[in-house]
Amino acid sequence: MKKDELRSECPINYALEYLGDKWTLLVIRDLVFEGKKFFKEILNSKEGIATNILTDRLKRLESLGVVESRPYEKQRKFKVYTLTEKGIDLIPILLELIIWSAKHKDGLNVSPEFIELVKKDKDGVIKAITESVGTNKFSANREA
Repeated sequence: MKKDELRSECPINYALEYLGDKWTLLVIRDLVFEGKKFFKEILNSKEGIATNILTDRLKRLESLGVVESRPYEKQRKFKVYTLTEKGIDLIPILLELIIWSAKHKDGLNVSPEFIELVKKDKDGVIKAITESVGTNKFSANREA
């Protein structure tokens, strides 16, 4: 299937065509919640993504306009990856996935206080995360 060719015009299908595999969302998670900016940082995530898969997902996310890269100022051979506005627009979706997961699975790495905070002030949490993207990490494991 070509980049701009969809199986249907369904909005859920559209999202899944571009974000439907676990690695894509985990890369975005690392950029949003872990403050990771470099290939090696993302590669070292606990899920154990393979180098070739990470390379593919980063290229794909760049081609879709979700992520952008630029040479690292201190060492130009390294790239710094950041979310674009299109990528930042995924933050509410990630929060909904966190809430859904915490509701249906005990023992996940998210504090109950964070879940309650999102439920009470989702817009405030989205704003705080959006402001923190690119500067430092915003952890879903923090106390409210």
